[in-house]
Amino acid sequence: MSTPTLYKVTFNHASKLYELYARKVSSSALWGFTEIAELVFDNGDGMLIDPTEERLRDEFGDTRVLHLPMHAIVKIEEVNQRSQLRIRDAQTGERVVTPFPLPGKPR
Repeated sequence: MSTPTLYKVTFNHASKLYELYARKVSSSALWGFTEIAELVFDNGDGMLIDPTEERLRDEFGDTRVLHLPMHAIVKIEEVNQRSQLRIRDAQTGERVVTPFPLPGKPR
């Protein structure tokens, strides 16, 4: 039995480069958009929690189909396995790290 196809989608959103994994990528019925479906997130069985993964799951976890404008997509790669998700600054390419809030410190 063959493994299902896995795509790594990199796109611009809110001045950041987002990376998501999906099982389906196709042309959307909406003109000028690409359809990204069956988003893949870590199942969370481990003890460590990745804050980037949690942030992306909070934002896109309930999304059935994501319609991205073609001009926002940087690249779509067909990959063999999933790696750590990333959110990077679109200008510098540096990773955007969301620190955990510290108790007693106002936001």
